[in-house]
Amino acid sequence: MIFDTEEFKKRGKEDFESAWHAGPSVLTPPTTDLIYPRLTYPRAQAHPVFETIHRLRQAYLAIGFQEVENPIIVDEQEVYRQFGPEAMAVLDRVFYLGGLPRPNVGIGKEQIQKINTILGRDLSEEEEESLRKTLHAYKKSEIDGDELAYELSGVLHTDDARVVEILDRVFPEFRALKPESSRQTLRSHMTSGWFQTLGAIWEKVPHPIRLFSIDRCFRREQAEDSHRLMSYHSASCVVAGEYVTIEDGKAVARALLSAFGYTDFEFRPDDKRSKYYMPDTQTEVYAAHPDHGWVEVATFGIYSPVALAEYGVGIPVMNLGLGVERMAMIMNKAKDVRELCFPQFFPIRYTDTELAAGVSLLAEPATTPGKNLVRSLIDTAVTNSTAIGPCSFVAFEGEIAGKQVRVYVEEPEENAKLLGPACMNEIFVHKGAILGVPDTEKFAEIRKNGISTGISYLFAAASQAAAEIEQAAHFGIPTTVQIKMARLPGDINLKIEPWAMRYITDNNLKTDVRGPVFLTIRSEILPSPEG
Repeated sequence: MIFDTEEFKKRGKEDFESAWHAGPSVLTPPTTDLIYPRLTYPRAQAHPVFETIHRLRQAYLAIGFQEVENPIIVDEQEVYRQFGPEAMAVLDRVFYLGGLPRPNVGIGKEQIQKINTILGRDLSEEEEESLRKTLHAYKKSEIDGDELAYELSGVLHTDDARVVEILDRVFPEFRALKPESSRQTLRSHMTSGWFQTLGAIWEKVPHPIRLFSIDRCFRREQAEDSHRLMSYHSASCVVAGEYVTIEDGKAVARALLSAFGYTDFEFRPDDKRSKYYMPDTQTEVYAAHPDHGWVEVATFGIYSPVALAEYGVGIPVMNLGLGVERMAMIMNKAKDVRELCFPQFFPIRYTDTELAAGVSLLAEPATTPGKNLVRSLIDTAVTNSTAIGPCSFVAFEGEIAGKQVRVYVEEPEENAKLLGPACMNEIFVHKGAILGVPDTEKFAEIRKNGISTGISYLFAAASQAAAEIEQAAHFGIPTTVQIKMARLPGDINLKIEPWAMRYITDNNLKTDVRGPVFLTIRSEILPSPEG
């Protein structure tokens, strides 16, 4: 069920343990069809970035590259080894890893008194000593942070909730901690990992070595924009061997990218000239696609022997890399990488067809006779639509819910037609708006270019009447259903899903189902054939 987040936020601050235990109260007990194994999860749509990663993995494997995982945490010293004098400029764009220091917690009489108050009893001398030893062990990193509450609960012979309260109220040192930076960094280039991997294996495996890795890199950009993210995926490979040259880069680029439909290639010198590549080897790959034209898709080069020597690697190495997000943008014709990667934080765009799927009925009959009744009501109403009241027409006579029922479509008012003017209106979705329109010239464009929900006012009203008649028959009572002027969707038994309504309101679209329906349907219970 939908629950009040503000209420739980407030309860969490007032009494966290009580609010935590109240969590199951927001779950709606499942109906029979929502209990496994009847509950199933069908195949859904893949994220464009991870779909691209999947295709790149298959392409690399298809051309004989082994998959590896490179280190993601890199000491800054590795960057100096790889980039030489350029290292400082590179480190300006990396994320350094930090952490909270372990506090030196003092335990005096004041702290002991506060703990006694929270526990509602006095600590024993043994408990006091165990408390000091446990906190000291935490300071020395002998106990992990996520184990501290558990360890203290055993020492103090109380539950975790009390321990959390003690840490919060008695030891403010924990809340006052500030993170300190280490010399460890998150890799900003896959190259940072390739040197370490090659240094570990190049003398132990057959040549040429062909490896690839597709994984995250992190770059401390000044700001994210439509083409840059601080966290991105690099699809990178290396070919290492005695006879490796720049020609390997060209061949790998063609073999890899042809799997994505690229047909023609151009290789252009890259002006950036990174110091971990040999001079005049850093090359940009431009490729032509039938749908996308010429685009820059990859970069390759030959690692500098100066950088390779730092890791004891004594063979030439070609490295090629491409940005997965850029490839995904090209393949999906996206204009903003942020929206491509994180669509949940951007306005959702629904097509008229998708919105039409969010329009249904509030009430429908549950049984086969009830559903057949809907069809009979519609046929009778349409056949006699121009009849002038007062008038009454039998639409159905038969068994519903074990009772003999007769149902009428009627008009009790004098000089009024059996059906109101809007009864034959149909619900369409047109340019994001949900509209109830008749089949007239005025609304021809909506009916031609909009998406029909397949629901007319008459069908919706007949379904509501059949559902109520079906329910009344269970209790053996007659009922009358009257639908008059429609102003809101619920007036004609329409249900618009919350997500669809939110989309309509967020985009200043409209829902207009107004119209005079004026339909009366009445049921009566007949004597059973036996009596």
